[in-house]
Amino acid sequence: MLYWLTALSDGGDFFNLFRYITFRAGGAFLTALLFGFMFGPPLINVLRKRQGKGQPIRDDGPEGHFVKAGTPTMGGLLIVGALLTSTLAWARLDNPFVWLVLFVTMSFALIGFADDYAKVSKQNTAGVPGRVRMLLGLIIAGIAGYWAAVYQPEGLQFELAFPVFKGTLLYMGYFFIPFAMIVIVGAANAVNLTDGLDGLAIMPVMIASGTLGVIAYFVGNANFADYLDVHYVPGTGEIIVFVAGLIGGGLGFLWYNAPPAAVFMGDTGSLALGGALGAIAVATKHEIVLAIVGGLFVVEAMSVIIQVLYFKRTGKRVFLMAPIHHHYEKKGWAEPQIVIRFWIISLILAMIGLATLKVR
Repeated sequence: MLYWLTALSDGGDFFNLFRYITFRAGGAFLTALLFGFMFGPPLINVLRKRQGKGQPIRDDGPEGHFVKAGTPTMGGLLIVGALLTSTLAWARLDNPFVWLVLFVTMSFALIGFADDYAKVSKQNTAGVPGRVRMLLGLIIAGIAGYWAAVYQPEGLQFELAFPVFKGTLLYMGYFFIPFAMIVIVGAANAVNLTDGLDGLAIMPVMIASGTLGVIAYFVGNANFADYLDVHYVPGTGEIIVFVAGLIGGGLGFLWYNAPPAAVFMGDTGSLALGGALGAIAVATKHEIVLAIVGGLFVVEAMSVIIQVLYFKRTGKRVFLMAPIHHHYEKKGWAEPQIVIRFWIISLILAMIGLATLKVR
């Protein structure tokens, strides 16, 4: 919205700053951060009063989690609110990729909100049936996949780009749509599975989104794209404004989610943030790089899949408990120890993901 102030500029005054993506990204970050600090306490108070007993705790979960009973959930509303406000204020609203990532983020936030509401109101961990959530997620992701392909350059539409291998593309035709659906829904559910300890999910999300934001900026800039030999997708650079808002909102939320958490993000936040990561990857043609940058989420999701399949086949468990962060809890690792070590792993994977831009 504020971008339109450039119409008042004569080219050398303050209003000219709004032309620059980096300036607006900084504004989005600060706006989202202030939003989090301003609205965090009142939101938490409202959630605590409305929810009463807070988020239901799994009966079969780690014993140490029962002390968290009564902690309110739906804290993702704080992140989503900060993200939406900052993006609408600072991003170019004539950019289709901005609306793409907002559409996916807000749609998955609604699914997550419905799931959280069902859990809190019924005081059980069932929530919205998994098949319903999956179906809605696939529909949203299918729309997003087609949306991204339509607005990408003609030579990249319905193509899968490979990192490291310079100029390598695989034409998928309309099979690109189900592929994009898997990427977005997979990312959303992987982040959802990771959100099991105080502060565990939000920092890796910020690290991964920051990495994808840098990639989006480079991919959307003709000079950088040419220098790095990556596929140029005009308009995707504006996504960094969205990412800056996500990081600002994420930090604001982490202030209240740091152990011991005053609020959980719930599915409202985890599904929205995971969907956002998937949407950015699809928009920038870096779906495979997402699997590297978000490798922690991949491992968390795979640990659940392996556990379920192996148990159905043999009646035995591979891990003491899945997702894998609970496995380490069962092994005696302290919660902060798991969280910080997983943050470190996320940062390492982000650096590897960034390296794919130059390794050709």
